[in-house]
Amino acid sequence: MSQSASNANILWFLPTHGDSRYLGTSEGGREVNFNYLRQIAQAADQLGYYGVLIPTGRSCEDSWIVASAVAPFTERLRYLVAVRPGLQSPSVAARMTATLDRVTNGRLLVNVVTGGDPIENKGDGIFLSHAERYEVTREFLTVYNDLLEGKAVNFAGKHIRIEDGRLLFPPVQAPRPPLFFGGSSDAGIDVAVDTVEKYLTWGEPPAQVAEKVAKVKAVADKRGRKLSFGIRLHVIVRETNAKAWAAADDLIKYVTDETIASAQKIFARMDSVGQQRMSLLHGGRRDKLEISPNLWAGVGLVRGGAGTALVGDPETVAARIKEYQDIGIDTFILSGYPHLEEAYRFAELVFPRLALDRPDHISRLRANTGPFGETIANEQLPLRRASQS
Repeated sequence: MSQSASNANILWFLPTHGDSRYLGTSEGGREVNFNYLRQIAQAADQLGYYGVLIPTGRSCEDSWIVASAVAPFTERLRYLVAVRPGLQSPSVAARMTATLDRVTNGRLLVNVVTGGDPIENKGDGIFLSHAERYEVTREFLTVYNDLLEGKAVNFAGKHIRIEDGRLLFPPVQAPRPPLFFGGSSDAGIDVAVDTVEKYLTWGEPPAQVAEKVAKVKAVADKRGRKLSFGIRLHVIVRETNAKAWAAADDLIKYVTDETIASAQKIFARMDSVGQQRMSLLHGGRRDKLEISPNLWAGVGLVRGGAGTALVGDPETVAARIKEYQDIGIDTFILSGYPHLEEAYRFAELVFPRLALDRPDHISRLRANTGPFGETIANEQLPLRRASQS
């Protein structure tokens, strides 16, 4: 039986690969520069998000540089940054990890990304099969984890060889920053259960997520390990369900059939099982995008990776999140377009309806402490609706 996660960690997203009011078009496109990323991070910090995910890949700004540049402008926000087995030496990655964890005073989370696009991998100098990449990932994490835990490492594997590897300056978090990992294939699950703390899935319908969680738990139980679980989703929240669905339709109103076909062709070349599962949810078709109640696959028509969004009013979206919590999901990595405005919408509309692990500098909104809306006629404080209290 699955165990409900009582409190949720809610992370937001820094869109280092671009942001817009609409998908699949330059219409409404927004320049994503340092100042904009800093705005989103500071908003997430102030609103009480647990952290932010910074994506990785050749379509993105480098996640380590962005995190180190933005983190000094926030107080409690954590940064989920990618290590890339095969692209980085595990020793160099360990030093980068320890350094960023120290300079952020223990606010680093680590996302292990094996990579699922063979074309992009070749552009980065990686000519390995799907199975070989997970072999590298296992060897990489063996060395990386030992170094961060203060061990001297001598390792001779199939792909990686280290002699007298040492980390002189340890991370703040002990024994090391938490590791997040997403891999839907059997090879990915096999590596995850031995090496990381949190297993991630993209936003599939609850029944499919429940099957995946049960599968991972069964493997972990056999090996005497316990993992927690997270999910990556987009959100489209408005004050009514009708407004939310209208916003979803609006988000893809400039997406053409040619754009969809071009995007799906790129996704089809990938050997990522997770991406294949995402693509199957909609099949490149516009006519059946609500794949389970309030779970909409329209984002995945043109966006790789996370391709589904929770759509609805605050009560509905909170209820859907609680369904995932009942499966055992305790961490939600969310995003929405545009990312600055949607960060506010989600926090203001949905946070009050969830039990959250919140930073201790965040308090629930109260009319006498602000922010509380604009004072009426320079004298009266606006009253909150009873349903929001």
